[in-house]
Amino acid sequence: MSFNVNGIRSADTKGLGDWIETNQPDMLCFQEIKAQEKDIPQTYSHHNDYHAYWFPAVKKGYSGVGIMSKVKPLHVEYGCGLAIYDDEGRILRADFESFSLISAYFPSGTTGDVRQTFKEEFLADFTGIVQDLKREGKKLIITGDVNICHKAIDIHNPVSNKNSSGFLPQERAWFDTFLEEGFVDGFRHVNSDAHHYTWWSFRSGARQKNLGWRIDYHLLDKDLQDRIKDYKIHADVFMSDHCPIELIWA
Repeated sequence: MSFNVNGIRSADTKGLGDWIETNQPDMLCFQEIKAQEKDIPQTYSHHNDYHAYWFPAVKKGYSGVGIMSKVKPLHVEYGCGLAIYDDEGRILRADFESFSLISAYFPSGTTGDVRQTFKEEFLADFTGIVQDLKREGKKLIITGDVNICHKAIDIHNPVSNKNSSGFLPQERAWFDTFLEEGFVDGFRHVNSDAHHYTWWSFRSGARQKNLGWRIDYHLLDKDLQDRIKDYKIHADVFMSDHCPIELIWA
């Protein structure tokens, strides 16, 4: 599972711990933990059933990613080696026997041109990072908040949002190219229907009206796609402006 919690301490007050106990995911990736490691509730950082790893941003209360896993990784890589992104806590990788799991929080460009440029630079650099890992022979599962709607069916109003960050032509073109280079959108592997979203604005009752965006993904190495059994978007979980996503595989 993966979940942009929009603050792990906030989600904790809304039942995150009980939700984990009920669902018992084998692996759970977090984005936007918005907490330094010392401030993460013990429920998650020292859970009896999980090995927990955190990569917070330098700036307090901002960004940050995490991974909780019932299986202990062979290796954990904190960041990507590029300080401009690592200072924002964008990428955390855990290597297992047959695959490597990346919890990623892609930048948003909604606050203006400077951050949009930063986002597009990240996209280009992320492609390079992934290509290097694939050359090392790693089979990747990349999960988290990509902050891009890939197709028109992934956004509630593609026409009015055609010039919005997160649905810009160049962002969607990057997504096309990324998949063509050997990845599969886990959800679309099993479901081709519209109106499935993972993020909703807090404004104007967007969630109640299901006026959302699908910007959270599991992107799998094509060599792993035959292991996909099912996929669930838990739109009924209300702890964040995002909802959890679940890849079921064997």
